[in-house]
Amino acid sequence: MSACSKGMHNIINERLAHRLVTKQFPQWTRLPVRPVTLGGWDNRTFHLGDDMLLRFPSAEEYAVQVEKEQFWLPKLQSSLPFPIPQPIGLGKPAYNYPWRLSIYRWLKGDTAASVQISDKRQLATTLGQFLRALQKIDPKGGPTPGPHNFYRGGSLSTYDAETRRALSMLRHKIDTKSAAKVWDAGVATEWQHPPVWVHGDMSPSNLLVKRNQLSAVIDFGMLAVGDPACDLTIAWTLFEPEFRNTFRDIFLFDDDTWARGRAWALWKALTVTANMTETNPVESAQSRRVVTEIMEDYRRNR
Repeated sequence: MSACSKGMHNIINERLAHRLVTKQFPQWTRLPVRPVTLGGWDNRTFHLGDDMLLRFPSAEEYAVQVEKEQFWLPKLQSSLPFPIPQPIGLGKPAYNYPWRLSIYRWLKGDTAASVQISDKRQLATTLGQFLRALQKIDPKGGPTPGPHNFYRGGSLSTYDAETRRALSMLRHKIDTKSAAKVWDAGVATEWQHPPVWVHGDMSPSNLLVKRNQLSAVIDFGMLAVGDPACDLTIAWTLFEPEFRNTFRDIFLFDDDTWARGRAWALWKALTVTANMTETNPVESAQSRRVVTEIMEDYRRNR
């Protein structure tokens, strides 16, 4: 996280949130504001009453995503089988907070990262169906991959230097020779079809579940139209091999697309493992487990 982002986190608090609501949305002035548990770093989030959510970007690179979500999410919702965030307000900069903020309807549920899922086969099936529905929506006019979404849906080569640097840092800790083969196999291929909608950040923390079933998909800041391989990363970060196969069976993707999905998952896991060993050992250990799972999957299926 940048120093700017860390500094901004210090000023985004309940007092700021309440002052902005009072100034710009006086109809909700009397509603309580309280932090969302596990609200994330890219955006600071707060409950507004019981049924709404305030979402503050914590850095400029996330602020550019606000109006994209405000414009596109209402257009996508009707074609999707599960709820996604519903924008109901767009705030303006004020009180030394420099960016626009969003107000959404609150979506109830626990993140898939925070609870034990007893029926992952069902989750793999329904999540696959959600992504298939997203990919079938007309992409005309949709945002292409770029800095606004950290090139999700674009070419893996964007992260080639970063991945190889991580491999060098981990050369005495993991099987970097095999990891390099996984990466090379992904980078060597490209999406050969028209672009489709991609969520861009398909992680367990962005899936809401109720009673062990998928109930909503959140955080569309990385939304774009492009190569759907980046959305396949969830196959390695959430699902064991048998459920990964269930997830894959939903799609008709060729082996090259699956190889790029595996490489996207590897890039993120390698980067976190290499750079957070000292600063965030828990997250680093989790990412290292993902690297191990990717390596085992590669050996089984090459």
